[in-house]
Amino acid sequence: MVKLKADLHIHTFYSDGLMSPAEAVSEAAAKGVGVLAVTDHDCALAYPQVYELCRDKGIRAVSGIEISAYDNGVKIHTLGYKMDCGNADFKRFLQKLYDGSLIRTEDIIFKLNKSGIRLCAEEVLKQRACPSAPVHGMHIARAGAAKGYAESAFAFYTQFLAVGKCAFSDIGRPEPQEAIEAVNACGGFASLAHPARIELGEEDKLRLIRKLKDYGLCGIEGVYSTHTAKETAYYKETAKAFNLLVTGGSDTHIKGGKKEIGTPAFYMDEALAEKLGL
Repeated sequence: MVKLKADLHIHTFYSDGLMSPAEAVSEAAAKGVGVLAVTDHDCALAYPQVYELCRDKGIRAVSGIEISAYDNGVKIHTLGYKMDCGNADFKRFLQKLYDGSLIRTEDIIFKLNKSGIRLCAEEVLKQRACPSAPVHGMHIARAGAAKGYAESAFAFYTQFLAVGKCAFSDIGRPEPQEAIEAVNACGGFASLAHPARIELGEEDKLRLIRKLKDYGLCGIEGVYSTHTAKETAYYKETAKAFNLLVTGGSDTHIKGGKKEIGTPAFYMDEALAEKLGL
């Protein structure tokens, strides 16, 4: 089997990215990516466009999603692949995520206003490129930065919206096991996103992986843009120890930023290619 270069973690303007699906696919083609999964937060709205665009470029497209899951205030994002996006149960799960994002936004805006940061829902909602997309924290952060409350959206997010900050909210967020079960129920499989970024000690992280495998976790994102060489090797070995697949991706959000589509180079093994139906 010829190993295919893949990027299985990319965001577009359907969540917190700033690239259109066309820009993402064009960049993937330029970087020699042969398999692409757009994994927007809590939605799969880009997939129909991505599929058509990839077909025209000779790239194999895989449906994807990154579900912003939390467990006791700890961010444990879950990547889903090869879902049947037309599955009725999956659609209901996505609707639940969308509805939760609106309730959470109200909670965050209330907390911000209470802290002297004057934002309204209208200012936040207009930051979305698509009105049917869930509201992401970066939409709120961009609205706040636009009003001069921080020098950048990232700075606003870090100062006000991150875990432990005055306007943090995880209302409406699923637990990772719920995310895994929703992905598996529609024919997909789930991988634990950027494990080195999970804010748990290693023993707790291993216990988490063991628990999530019992709920149907199939992979670990061992190859990731901000993983060090040591972390990459460690999580590849961890995946092997738990008999899980290794997935990889850049987590690119914008063109020309620090993260680039196709970097780090990730070549799928036969087990992953088979799981993706390639």
